[in-house]
Parts: sequence; C-alpha cells; structure tokens
Amino acid sequence: MSKVDHVAVVPPRSAAAATPAPAEPGRLRSLIAAAPAVLTDAGVLAFALWTVLYHAAFLFSLAPSVTFTIWLAGCLVLAGVAVLRAVRRRPAAPPVEPATAAAPAATTGEAAGYPRRWLVVVLAAATVAAVTAGLANTTAGDGMSWWVPASAGAVAAVGGMLLIRRMWLSSPVTASVAPAPTAFQSGYALVVSLLVAISSFFIARNTPDDVYYVGKSVWIAERDIIPMNDFLFTENVAPPMGSQPPIASIEVFAGALGRVFGIHGASATWYVLLPVLAVLAILALWRLVQRWAPRRPLLAFSVAVAFLYLVAGSDAALGTFHLPRLYEGKGMFVSAVIPLMWLYLTNWFDNRSRWGLLLIVALSVTATGLTTTAAIILPMLVGAAAFAMLLVGRWKDALLAGAAAVAYPVGSVVVSQLVLDMAAATGADDAFFDAEYTYRRTLMIGVVGVICGLALWCGPLLARRRTPALLAAGGTLTLSVLLIPGVLELLSDLSGISVVLWRVPWLLALPTLVGLLCTVDIPARMPALRRVVGVGVAAAMVASFAVFATPMWSKESWVTVHDRPTWKLPQQRQGIAFWIKDLDRPDGLLLAPSVIMRTSLIVTSRVRVVLPRDFYLVEYDLNSDFAKDRLLLAKFADGTITPSEAEVAAAIDRLGVGTICVYKDNSYAREMAPRLGFEQFAERPAPGAVICFRRG
Repeated sequence: MSKVDHVAVVPPRSAAAATPAPAEPGRLRSLIAAAPAVLTDAGVLAFALWTVLYHAAFLFSLAPSVTFTIWLAGCLVLAGVAVLRAVRRRPAAPPVEPATAAAPAATTGEAAGYPRRWLVVVLAAATVAAVTAGLANTTAGDGMSWWVPASAGAVAAVGGMLLIRRMWLSSPVTASVAPAPTAFQSGYALVVSLLVAISSFFIARNTPDDVYYVGKSVWIAERDIIPMNDFLFTENVAPPMGSQPPIASIEVFAGALGRVFGIHGASATWYVLLPVLAVLAILALWRLVQRWAPRRPLLAFSVAVAFLYLVAGSDAALGTFHLPRLYEGKGMFVSAVIPLMWLYLTNWFDNRSRWGLLLIVALSVTATGLTTTAAIILPMLVGAAAFAMLLVGRWKDALLAGAAAVAYPVGSVVVSQLVLDMAAATGADDAFFDAEYTYRRTLMIGVVGVICGLALWCGPLLARRRTPALLAAGGTLTLSVLLIPGVLELLSDLSGISVVLWRVPWLLALPTLVGLLCTVDIPARMPALRRVVGVGVAAAMVASFAVFATPMWSKESWVTVHDRPTWKLPQQRQGIAFWIKDLDRPDGLLLAPSVIMRTSLIVTSRVRVVLPRDFYLVEYDLNSDFAKDRLLLAKFADGTITPSEAEVAAAIDRLGVGTICVYKDNSYAREMAPRLGFEQFAERPAPGAVICFRRG
C-alpha cells in the first residue's frame, strides 16, 4: 500500500510553454476549459446562499421579494470579489493547455491489479444479474424469482468491491487523477448544454404535480407571501399537506424572481429558471463523466445525454426527471446534485482541500433547497462513499465528508418537524414498491434494463482507477443490498419513509455509469481498433435506446413538442383558464372541469377552485364533507356522474361556489345550473366551447 494518500499533481511544463505565445488565445482557451466547473460551482454556491437566506428569513418574517433582493446583492458582491481575486492571481504567461497534463489512464491490459480468475467470476455474475433483472416482468422472464438477479447482483457488487479495493491499495495515487478538460471538450459540453436549454422552451410535459410546484411559485409572485398552510384548497387557512414543510426553496425562488422582475410566476419558472437549470444539469453530468471516465470522455458523455433523451416514457425514468421536470426540485436533485456530489466526494478524497469540503457543504444545502428527498437519498449516497473509503482505511476523511454532506439536510427536516411542528411527508405520495418494481421503474426492463444492469454492476470496473472506481463500487454495493427482497420492506417498517423508497436508485449516477460502458478497452495493440470498439459499443447502445425505449419527446412520455416557446400546459386548457380569469365573476369558488381547475391555479392564484387535484385530497379526511363535496362537484362538472339536484345544491352551498363553467357538451350540468340559482353570463366558442354561469 502506498504511504502517500494524496499528492498535488503538477502538470509538467512543455518546451512550448517556455516560448512566448499570444496571450489572448491562450487565456480564451483556458476560460473555455474552466467554464463548466466555474458555472456549476457558482450555481451551487449561489443557490446554497439563497436557501440559507430563505430559511433565515423565517426568523425575521421577510417577504420573498426582500430575501431575493438581499440574495441578488450578495451574489453580485461575491462575484465581484471572485473576479478581483482572479485578476490579481492571473499568471503573467498563459497556462499550458492541459490536454496532456495528466497521469495515464488504466487500460484493460492494466487490469493487472485484478486477478483474472476472480475478474471473470465478477463479470459473469454481473452479466447474469443484468440479463435476469432486465428480463424480469417480461414474457421471457415470466415466473422468474427476483432472488435470481438480486443474488447475482450481490455477488457481482461484493466481488467488484473487493477487486477494486485491492487495486486501490496497489496502484499509485496518480492513477486517480483525470486530465483537466481541454477547451475543445468543455466547449463541446457547453454547446450541448445550450442546445438542451433551447429545447426546453419547446418541450412541454403535462405534469399534474405542476398545480403544486408551479402553483406555489405563482402564489408567491402574486402575493409576496410564503404560504405556511394550504394554498391549493383554501386561502392559506387549512392545515398544510404533509408534503409541504417550508424547507424546499426552489418554488419560492421562482416566485420571488417573478415578483421582483414583474414576470408571471409560471413564465419565471419555464422561461427563465428552466433553461438555466438545463445548462447546469448537463454540465454537472459532463464533469462527473470527465472525472470518472478513464478514456473517451466525450463519447461517454454523448451516450449519457442520449440515454436521458431517448429513455423516458415511464413516470420514474430518469429521462422524465431531466429536462421535462428539472424545475421540480426533485428533478434537479437527481439530474445535477447527484452527479456533482459524487464528483465533489471524488475530489475531496483525492485532494482533501478546504475548498472541496466547502463545496460538499454548499451542495448539501442546495439539495435541501431543492427537495426534502435529499434528507433520505444523500445519507445513502454519502454512506455508500464513506463505506468504500472505510475499506481502505480513510475513516477520518469519510466521517468528515459524511458530516458535511448530511448535517444541513437532516437538520432542516428535524427543525421543521420539531420547531415548526410540520408533519412528515405522508398521505398523497404514501406508496411502497418492492425491489423488483423499484428496479423496473427506474432502470427499466427488456434490452434497456439489461444495459442499465450492466452499467450498474460493471460500471465500477470501467471507472478510472482508485477513488472513482472505489466510490462507484460503493454506490453499486449499496443499491445491490437495497434490491435484495425484503430489505426495502424492512427499511420502510423501521423508518416509515416508504414515501421515497422507490427513489433509492437515484443514489447512483446511472447516466454516467451507462456512458462508461463505451470506455471498455480491449487488449489490442492497435489504438485505432480500441477506438473502433468503443464507438461500436456506443452506437449499439444508442441504437438500442432509440429502438427499445420511449424518447423524451414522445406523446407516450406525456410530452408535447411545440413550434414556439410555450408554457408546459395543454394550450387549449391554458386558453380557457385565462378566459375564465378575465370574466366578471362573483365571489366564491370556481367549479369547472377537473383539468381546467388544475390549470387555473397555474394561471393565477386569485381564482380559487373547488378541486385543484383529487390526488391531494387523501391528505385530508376523505369521509368529510370537505372531500366528498369536492369530488362530487368535480365529477359533476366533468360529466362523469349525474348526481341529484339536491346533492349538487347542498355541496355548492357548503363550499360557497360562485361560478360554474362546463363544457358545452355537458348538457346535464348545463341544464341544471339555472335550477340551482345560477344564470348564464359568458360563452366561449369552439374549440373548447365553454359556458359559464354565476349566482343570480
């Protein structure tokens, strides 16, 4: 074992470095090369600052717009300080392009750290696990017990960890060091991120959860108030839903952004925030791929991006949590925070710098501001990394990194429940999925499921030596244990967090591991043949995604592609909601078809509706008039039931309905409205013909 745990690797100065060169082109290349790291790190620090200020604002009862103004001023000051320090530290000569300034990467032939016999056993177990897991729930795997892939996966994960541990102890420290990205590589990643950001304007996923996430931003933009109680069914009066602790800050950020700059809350979310998040998420993916890939990082990155774009469809697929749902905190968490946390942990265990530890802390704060899921998934992720480091004797570094990464997320949940007396997240999202279903929801089935399984169980063996491989193995081992039948059930019983256990695959940087599959090397003497094999593997995977998966832009992914920038809403429903908003309505709730009521709260919080979404009623007593009346009236307005006039009249009186709007073809509701004391006062022509009645 090497006695040196970390070194500062200084790139050798080439002969060309001593020769005077044009300063500006050199500086420009350096700026482009460093841009992904600068942008992502700055994004993490900025949002961490916002989250801390947002949480501190509760102590002083500050309005969101005031907090946002303070945050903006703080960011400008910190940016100015950073620029001044960079100018003062600017070297007289341009830095050397770091294309060759790195330790050589390991090749398959250098798997000399792996005993060939045991390597074959691990690869065989990984293949069995991947194939059987992918075949589960298909015709070919009908009747197969989940114990088959779970057992094979556990063998592959344990064996892989032992092999990689041996390699870590025997290889030099420099084997973990990745070459700094070149200007061309960073430029490619920047171009891809910009293209993804542009595409975000035209891809619209109809997500029912938007009534909560975007609706909250709209509420804040219009009122400059953080709703501490229910804001969907009532005017901040009814008790908050269990999933509504005031921890997440991203919806408040979007609302405050709209408030300060005079932008509609939905426009601030979809036209301003979303493209920025898209750039940061793609650059976060690039940085981890570049750090972990032993070779061909651009090819691996391209495959990882193709995986996200081509493998969607399923409501839990990582592709659906990427571009279509990045503005939801959990989407940004799994798409950007997860790869960045693995990256920061890799850098920390290699360098142990104070700056690296600060980034881990800041990222954990950012994760907290995105989603309360961070309090569950981050401890699993950091625990996986810490366990891997404990196996090689780095227990002090592991404990310090663990404390830095989980203190704020866990502490914020504890404070919200004890100090603010907020309930745990239960109710509407309270569901449990066993290991088999959890795998197929996120890692898919069929050919794509096999590829994801190979990435899961073979990825660590393909990652760069020492720290990257060891951390990847820790993640694989942790998830493999969680996928053993009965483990998730036990964890649910002990902790009561069944609400998020289907998200445990998020602890992996799965797109990165998928990309690593095309970095496989063969013991061939001709470098060209090795590159051909890598390109061939990449092409085969992308073709498999295109043929056997559902792409992000498909209607089967609940996505509509528009020819102009649009809100992420069905356009006809959006038009009807705006039309109703502009009507001269009396006081009282709006009763309309369910999809219109759900859309209405995204258009404006000023139009209060009978039922924002029936899914959320489970948070309240389903046997109460509060719930029964809303369900009955919504189905009446939808035309799916024909309740008696007495039932409808009683529910309308109890809820205080002031306006009824129904589609013109709902003749039952249209004919009953006048008998209920409502008079027709507005009619919208087809398409989407609607007739509205108000209390006489």
